[in-house]
Amino acid sequence: MRSYDDIKNLKRPQYPDLPPMSIHDRAAQFSPFAALVGYEDAVEETERLTDSRREMLEDEINELNRQLGELASRLQDRPMIRVTYFIPDKKKDGGRYASKVGNARTIDQYNNTIVFTDGETVAIKDMYSVVFI
Repeated sequence: MRSYDDIKNLKRPQYPDLPPMSIHDRAAQFSPFAALVGYEDAVEETERLTDSRREMLEDEINELNRQLGELASRLQDRPMIRVTYFIPDKKKDGGRYASKVGNARTIDQYNNTIVFTDGETVAIKDMYSVVFI
């Protein structure tokens, strides 16, 4: 006699007080269980790399100040510029470098930012260079 031949073709038992389970509910019984909710997110955050903020040399600071002075004198023309700046990370030390290309509208002296015609602002304290395009 081969194994299980006596029960292979039997129908599943039906109980009058217990309705049959849907296929979705049956499958849910075998889904993996996540004992440490949020663990994967924490590992991904730890693995995410950030750049460290580079200290500017005195010559670089002087050049940036010269570029900002030139920008201030040319603002009425709304010049097209590329600003390279540092964006601090909100969750860990460091951050990333980015560039913004656009037409400069004004220099906000109160907030120490350059305001572009699209409304975006870049903090002067985070800038590394201003290049006229």
